[in-house]
Amino acid sequence: MNTKQKPHIVIIGAGFAGLETARGLAKSSVRITLIDKNNHHLFQPLLYQVAIAGLLPSQIAQPVRTIFRRQKNLAFQMGEVTGINFNEKFIKMNGSVIAYDYLVIAAGARTNFFGFDTLEKHGLQLKDLETAVATRNHLLSMFEQASHEGDPEKRKAMLTFVIVGGGPTGVETAGALAELITHVMRKDYPRLNLNEAQVILLEAGPHLIAPYPDELRQATLRLLKNKKVDVRLNTKMLNFNGQRVTLGDGSVIETQTLVWTAGAKAAEIIETLPAEKASMGRVRVNLTLNLPQFPEAFVIGDAAFLTNGNGQPLPMLSTVAIQQGQAAAKNIKLMIEGKRPVKFHYKDPGLLATVGRNAAVARIFGISFSGFIAWVIWVFLHIYRIIGFRNRLIVMFNWAWDYLFYDNQVRLITRE
Repeated sequence: MNTKQKPHIVIIGAGFAGLETARGLAKSSVRITLIDKNNHHLFQPLLYQVAIAGLLPSQIAQPVRTIFRRQKNLAFQMGEVTGINFNEKFIKMNGSVIAYDYLVIAAGARTNFFGFDTLEKHGLQLKDLETAVATRNHLLSMFEQASHEGDPEKRKAMLTFVIVGGGPTGVETAGALAELITHVMRKDYPRLNLNEAQVILLEAGPHLIAPYPDELRQATLRLLKNKKVDVRLNTKMLNFNGQRVTLGDGSVIETQTLVWTAGAKAAEIIETLPAEKASMGRVRVNLTLNLPQFPEAFVIGDAAFLTNGNGQPLPMLSTVAIQQGQAAAKNIKLMIEGKRPVKFHYKDPGLLATVGRNAAVARIFGISFSGFIAWVIWVFLHIYRIIGFRNRLIVMFNWAWDYLFYDNQVRLITRE
């Protein structure tokens, strides 16, 4: 370590894990360089709200420089890390070299299309602001095109929306889209027979939201069916060519819309790390969250692979990333003081997923909820976790307006 200057910590990624690490070091005598390819922190759990025209991108994102305006020991650089030299302890970014004493890799995850090239070309995804806005534009365009399409078969295909993946994102997107059609689009398109519209949720496994307790799985299925979502379990998707979805049993669904929420894998930079990889390309890290060969380098968040007490991998959730960011900051401070880092233990705060208005499932303190109570818990927790007081107020106002008047306010088709 360089003893002439304060220890330099480089953090790659301004997601939940990276932010919490930086915040945890705010009062330490260190220099922090936070790097991200975007200039904003994104509240990813609400990306689907942008896609279904419920919120604007600016309402779920906050500039990184604004977040850390008062943290004097931190400097932000917008760019993409292209290489890491662990032996000599420096990273490469935009043609420059940045040395570090401690490195925190919180680069997150990307969409995993599992080799479906046509799906990657024609399908929609919810990974960042750009893809969420592209999905919103496409969904709204389908209603516009259907409103003047004379061929009933073509019109039905335009109004058929397929979502693949029965995890929380797929469930929340399906429920929100069904409500958009039922409560909002019927008013916008009074001459369009929206009884032809259908939302189909495909899940290859036998259950929705598989990691959740069985009572919440069943409640989620019931709530989605109440919203007229066509849920198809044990149904594999084989292909999507932009016009039709081919299923594992050989049947097809005529549609121009497929939203893929069924897979994720670690960010591209993770592939280069000198460590054993686990499922989804995640890195097997020590219980102290650092790399086995390079203890001064930490990998946290979606890119890190750890198991809980039952031997199950920790999920790619914001709650895991937040706690790992806090733990990484604590261990870096211990190591600077010459002490041994401590093991990370995940404290499960509970599970949440919403299916739409007055409909959600939750498990908190070992107690399961569904329906209105779970929905209220979901609303307040998500508003609380959004970065920026202004954004919290705007989101709360938008949701209140939508709740009272059944009217999403962001039904804009914009140029990409």
